[in-house]
Amino acid sequence: MSLEILLDQAQAVHGAPARHGREIARARKIGARFSAALLRNGEPMQAEWDRLGRALLRGDEQMDDLVAWMAQEGIGKGRALFDQALEHGIVSIPDAPNPLKRFFAIYDAPPAWLDMTLLERGAEVGRMQGNMGTYILRDGALMGGYQAPGFNKVLVMTGALNKGPAKRLAETAQWWLDCTEAGAMSRFGQGFKSTLRVRLIHALVRRHVAETPAWDVAEDGIPLNQLDMAATQLAFGPLYLIGARTLGLIITRDEGRAVMHLIRYAGYLMGIEDELLPWTEQEGRRMLYHMLLSVVGRPDDAGRQLAASLANEPLSRPYGVLRKHFARESHLSVNVFFLGLRGMENLGLPRRYIPWFPLVTMPLNFARSLIARLARQRFAETGRRAQRAWVHSLVTDKPKIGSAAAKIVEAV
Repeated sequence: MSLEILLDQAQAVHGAPARHGREIARARKIGARFSAALLRNGEPMQAEWDRLGRALLRGDEQMDDLVAWMAQEGIGKGRALFDQALEHGIVSIPDAPNPLKRFFAIYDAPPAWLDMTLLERGAEVGRMQGNMGTYILRDGALMGGYQAPGFNKVLVMTGALNKGPAKRLAETAQWWLDCTEAGAMSRFGQGFKSTLRVRLIHALVRRHVAETPAWDVAEDGIPLNQLDMAATQLAFGPLYLIGARTLGLIITRDEGRAVMHLIRYAGYLMGIEDELLPWTEQEGRRMLYHMLLSVVGRPDDAGRQLAASLANEPLSRPYGVLRKHFARESHLSVNVFFLGLRGMENLGLPRRYIPWFPLVTMPLNFARSLIARLARQRFAETGRRAQRAWVHSLVTDKPKIGSAAAKIVEAV
C-alpha cells in the first residue's frame, strides 16, 4: 500500500480513527494534575474534539508532495537537491525543479507574524536552564509519551525496539540545541536547517510505514499525522515550561511567551498546521491536555519495552559504576515526579515512591535562577556547555539528524 492510497482511505473515514480518545477515562486520570494547571474547565468542546480527531487523518501535504517527487526522480538525487537548496538557497540551483521551488518559496521568507527578538529570547531561556531541561524533556515528555500506543506503533515499525535509545535521545537533544543557539532560526541558521531536515525524515518515515500492510487508517489514522506531530512539538513548549517551573526554575511570563513563540515557529517549519500551533501558554496547556485525552491508550508491550530501554539508558553511559546507577535512579525519581505512580505502573517501570532528585534540586534551581537574572549571558553559556556535555555522554560523535532512521530513509 502507498501513502497516496492511505490518504484516499483517510478521506473515506467517517469522523475520526478508532484510537481517538478510546481510553479517555484512563487519560483523564493520568492528566488530572496537568488539567489542574488550567485553572478552569479544560475539557474540550465538541468542535475542538472533532478537529483533533480529524487531524489524525492528515499528514504533511507540502513535504509529502516533495518526497513523492523525490521518489520519482530518485531519492538520492532529490535529497541532494533539497540539501543544496537548504544550505545555499534555491537560487544556487540553475533550473531548479518546480516542486523544490514551490516548497522553498514558502519557507525562504519568514511568516508575517514572526518576531526575531522573541525568537532570540526564547532560545536564550532554553540555554539558561542547563541540564534541568533535559530531565523535563527526557523523563517527563519522552517517557510519558510511551503511554500513547499510536506513537509506539510507528516507533516499532522503524525498529526502535531493536536499537538503544541513546542515539534517538541524542538526535532529539541535538535538534533542540540547534534551535536554541543564538541566531539559529534565521534562514540559514542551524536550527532552521535542522528542523527542515527532521521534517524530511518524518515524511520519508511516513511513506515507509504507509507501505506496511498491517497499517490500518480507520484504526490509527495516517502515520506521523498532524495530531501526533503537534503533541510532540508541544512537549518543548507548554509542557517544558510547566516542568521547569515545577522543578524550581524561574521563568517569567515574558520568557514563557518567548519560548512559545520559538516553538510556534519551529512547529511551522516542521509542517504542523496553524490551528495546532498555540500562541500562548494557556492555549498551549489546554491543547496539550486535549491531545493527551486523544492519544493515551491502554498500556501495551511496546510502550513497556521502550520505557524499560530508556530507564536503563544511563547504564550505557561512559561513567563509573556508581555514577551510572546514580543517574538511573535520579531519572526514575524524575519519572515518578512527572508521571505519578499510575504512570510508572502503566509503563512497567520500577516503583519509586519518593521523587528525591526533584525535591533536592528544587531549592538549588530556584537559587541558581535568581542569580542568573544578574548574569544572563554567562548562565546561558554555562548552561549550553552542560547541555553539550550531556549529549556527548549519550554518543561519542556529534549526533546527525536522521541517522537513527537511516536504513528506513535509504529504503524509501
